[in-house]
Amino acid sequence: MTAQLGECIRAARIARGLSLRATAAEAAISPSLLSQVETGKVQPSVSTLYAIVSCLGISLDEVLGNRPPAEVVPPPRMRSRPVQELADAPEIVMQNGVTWRSLAVGGDEGLDAVLATYEPGAASSLDETHMRHVGIEHGYIVRGELTLKLDFDTFVLRAGDSLCFDAQRPHYYFNHSDAVAEGVWYILGARHPSAAHAPGDIRNAVDVLDAMGRLNARSDV
Repeated sequence: MTAQLGECIRAARIARGLSLRATAAEAAISPSLLSQVETGKVQPSVSTLYAIVSCLGISLDEVLGNRPPAEVVPPPRMRSRPVQELADAPEIVMQNGVTWRSLAVGGDEGLDAVLATYEPGAASSLDETHMRHVGIEHGYIVRGELTLKLDFDTFVLRAGDSLCFDAQRPHYYFNHSDAVAEGVWYILGARHPSAAHAPGDIRNAVDVLDAMGRLNARSDV
């Protein structure tokens, strides 16, 4: 997966006529780190992947190698099958112990759905960067415990707990426990036309999740 991910990122960058150095500067990472990601020598952290995907404007289809980077995204449509088997669910494993698995959704471009797994000590960013993005964030903890820092408040979420807040509010997740934490997330309104980044905006998970609706809608399998 590491090599495939790097190849897709490099292909997307080249297709957009961007140099490695310019792309790294826009993503606020070092050129050497971007080079190592592209060559498959390093698996990016969640925050690094956020930044690269946001900078290049690529989708999960492209990141996972399911569609050429330059291809025009087709209009959303409903899945031909109501069930997505586990083996067919796209998955991304990040450097800092977080795994995202795409969940089945319809052709609604305003909905993202993901099963998120946090290993002990895992966090949504390596340096405690708080994310913010367009949309309403809904979550349900399936197992384990996960800490949410929202604005200046801290919440410890346990199995059975749920959450809902305006995702424009700065937030950060981390697993403080010694057991795996897992939850289901739905982001509503993540791809509203106003969701485009303005200069200086903090990169976030929805930069990656933005494409999950298209990825699920595309599948005929």
